[in-house]
Amino acid sequence: MTAYMPLTLTVNDITYTIYVEPNSTLLDVLRDKLGLTGTKKSCNEGECGACTVLMDGKPVASCLVLAVDAQNKKITTIEGLADGEKLHPLQESFVKHGGIQCGFCTPGMIMSAKALLDENPDPNPLEVRRGISGNLCRCTGYQQIIDSILAAAKSMGNK
Repeated sequence: MTAYMPLTLTVNDITYTIYVEPNSTLLDVLRDKLGLTGTKKSCNEGECGACTVLMDGKPVASCLVLAVDAQNKKITTIEGLADGEKLHPLQESFVKHGGIQCGFCTPGMIMSAKALLDENPDPNPLEVRRGISGNLCRCTGYQQIIDSILAAAKSMGNK
C-alpha cells in the first residue's frame, strides 16, 4: 500500500493542498494532480528543458524536483504568465516571430526566457543563447527563438 502525504503548493499564485506520494516529482504533480499540462514531460532526466518552471523565480527542471521540495516555494508555470486571455509579452513574441515551431519545447523555453529577462532585461544575443542553453528544440536552429526573446525584451521597454 502506498503512503500519501499532504502537500501544500503555491502555483501561479493559487495555493493547493493535495495528497501525494513522497517520491512524486513536481512535474507529475503539476500535470496529473493540478491539471497544468503546459509543462511538458519529455526526457524525464533534466536534459531537455521541456519541463522548465520557475521556482522562486529561478528556472528548474520540474522532472528533477521532488514535489515536497517545492513546498513553501512560489512556483510559476507557463499557464501563470498570461493575464486572463492576455498573453505575456514573451508568449506574444513567440507567436509573432515564429519561435513556436511545433510548440513542444515552447513552454520551457519561455519560462527560461522569463527568468533571463527578469534578471537581465536587456540581454544581447549571446546572453539569450546562454539563458536558454538548458532547453532543447528539435525543430529549429534557434534563431527564431532568440529573435522572439530579443523582441519581447524590446517590447517590454528593455531596449
